[in-house]
Amino acid sequence: MKTKTDQATWNRLNAGAALLLFTTSALAGPRSSANYSIITDASDSGGRRATSASYTNDGSAGTVAGISTVASPSETAKAGYIGQLYEIAGFLVSASPSTLHESGTRQLDAWHLLDDATYLAINPTQVSWSVLSGPIVSVSASGLTTAGIVYQNTAATVRGIHLGNPSSFTLTVLNATFDDFESYAGDEIDDGWQVQYFGLPPNPAAAPLLDPDGDGQDNRFEWIAGLIPTDANSVFRLSIVGSFQGANLIFSPTVAGRAYTVKYGFDFLDVPNWPTLVNGIVTDIGNQRRVLDPNVFFASPKKFYRIEIE
Repeated sequence: MKTKTDQATWNRLNAGAALLLFTTSALAGPRSSANYSIITDASDSGGRRATSASYTNDGSAGTVAGISTVASPSETAKAGYIGQLYEIAGFLVSASPSTLHESGTRQLDAWHLLDDATYLAINPTQVSWSVLSGPIVSVSASGLTTAGIVYQNTAATVRGIHLGNPSSFTLTVLNATFDDFESYAGDEIDDGWQVQYFGLPPNPAAAPLLDPDGDGQDNRFEWIAGLIPTDANSVFRLSIVGSFQGANLIFSPTVAGRAYTVKYGFDFLDVPNWPTLVNGIVTDIGNQRRVLDPNVFFASPKKFYRIEIE
């Protein structure tokens, strides 16, 4: 049974609660200080979503996480709790760009894949690095890769392990110079060409002055002329056929990536000083080239020709 005193106390408590509720709802207006200003926003009935003309915030009331977005400038923030709680969904490694020159270096990056499809960077020193395959000489403790020497663009795969989770990434080591691969280096022949016909080094038969197919043309010449050094039928041929129009120089094969220059002279011993034939009429038929020299009959009784291939 309540006394008058109890009833008065009860009435005062109810009035205080009503006043407290009124005070809470009044906080929805704009807030400002000397350092910032927040325009009026409105919260839903659960207090989870707050919106205004400038932003929308999904807070943590009634759930364990939320996403805050701003249209312009575009920003997204995980707004779960202070400290931004998240779950790690995966681990991956990467590098940008995914290529490096032979003997060059590239920094590897490590990332946590989070449950909201965002990424969190990991200090590369916290990752255990190794080389799975390809021409990578080493990966330092800080994730710096060093490439080896290659004879062609070559893929290489590295692996990182973090908290027991592995991830691999494939880099491409770019062939920067053509004559630097192991024992094939420095012989003025493309290393890729030597590997194509003689296999990986060492192979003494790939030496520049050797003629393994016995056709009278050594390996260096056969590379320059675009020939097959292991096929005796693959040779560079030149013939001269006279006609009433002049001298027809016929040579083959011509291949892409080569430049052919016809030079002439009247003294066979003066080859270094022979000039270039500039008025020759050139006709290509397949991989055969014909060059007509119309001035042959106006020269001395002997005229010599030379084909230079670059």
